[in-house]
Amino acid sequence: MFRAVELPVGRLFLFLAGSVWLLFVGTGESEGGSGPTARGAVRVIDVADDAALRSAVQQATPGTHVRIAPGRYRPGLYIVGLKGTAQRPIVIEGASADNPPLFEGGGTAWQLSRCQYVTLRNIAVRGQSGNGINIDDGGPNNPSAHHIVLEHISVAEIGPKGNHDAIKLSGVDDFAVRNCRFEGWAGQAVDMVGCHRGVIEGCTFQGRAGFSDNTGPQAKGGSSDIVIRRCLFLDAADRGVNLGGSTGQTVFRPQGAKYEAQRIIVEGCVFVGCEAPLALVGVDSAVARYNTIYRPRKWVLRILQENNSPEFLKCSNGRFENNLIVFRRAEVSVEVNIGPNTKPESFRFADNWWYCEDQPQSSRPRLPAEETGGVYGIDPQLAAPFRQDFRPLNPKAASFGASAWK
Repeated sequence: MFRAVELPVGRLFLFLAGSVWLLFVGTGESEGGSGPTARGAVRVIDVADDAALRSAVQQATPGTHVRIAPGRYRPGLYIVGLKGTAQRPIVIEGASADNPPLFEGGGTAWQLSRCQYVTLRNIAVRGQSGNGINIDDGGPNNPSAHHIVLEHISVAEIGPKGNHDAIKLSGVDDFAVRNCRFEGWAGQAVDMVGCHRGVIEGCTFQGRAGFSDNTGPQAKGGSSDIVIRRCLFLDAADRGVNLGGSTGQTVFRPQGAKYEAQRIIVEGCVFVGCEAPLALVGVDSAVARYNTIYRPRKWVLRILQENNSPEFLKCSNGRFENNLIVFRRAEVSVEVNIGPNTKPESFRFADNWWYCEDQPQSSRPRLPAEETGGVYGIDPQLAAPFRQDFRPLNPKAASFGASAWK
């Protein structure tokens, strides 16, 4: 049992209560008393077994940090209604970033429902038959889960076949997925249904033989205002990113939305392989800029419409700019795959560098709209693709692709 303790401001106190260390930090008030954590307290609970972990999470209050010792832990944590605050989020983390606790097997490793201001970091998840991590709002008619941060998480070997996601986000707003690694999954690496104002950045997505890994990140079901930034895709999926999709209308957030996705940005990423690095599927106003695309297996870009309800927006208003594309004609006969019921003429292509390795004279792509400022048939001289170094050494290519993104 924990007892509130009044502590002087600006000093640090530690005391032991049973087997749980409590850390109280008096932060001090800024001038005028407006500091974001003025007179705040952080409680740190160190745990080293399943029972202690579950107990600590259940009793977590704003400002609690639960630190998990290295080791193997039982999956299937189901956490409902955990709520921190903007100034005092709840943090659940592995104590060692170099030796994260492992949650292996079972249906789902972690499920967080109706949570707010929660950070989950420094953990490893592997071998689930359902989803690796599931975060949701409890259903389409509930307020969103929001201000969720996932950092330094490894998710591997999910599925291996069918629609089983490494991370599933449903009705989550104001979220971040940062510096995570995904290796081998069945459905989507990060599946977002009705999610808004989020960022996926600094992540690595790597395919693995025997896993269907249909797409990397996917945003659909009314998702909007999401940025996928500075990620690495290593033959990660049939569709490296899938912007849009086909979603049952009952699970849209917001209800009644007439678009699968809006205002999705992919920038500063490197795509190696993938059947199609970029698939725009019933999305309005998507942007792909400053990406490096190296040897796609079939297409560079797909423009599709899978939700053909007559009232839905058609795939339109996309922008493809400042990208660096190196491909082979033996693998890519059609650069842009265009499906029916789309508006490819509304797309804008500008300032992209196209180089066909095996037929340089065939570098100029056939696009659905005229490109401005494109460069064709000049070798960008990538530094060392076999070592995942895709910097162009040709100085004329320095303003194209992922290495030029700032």
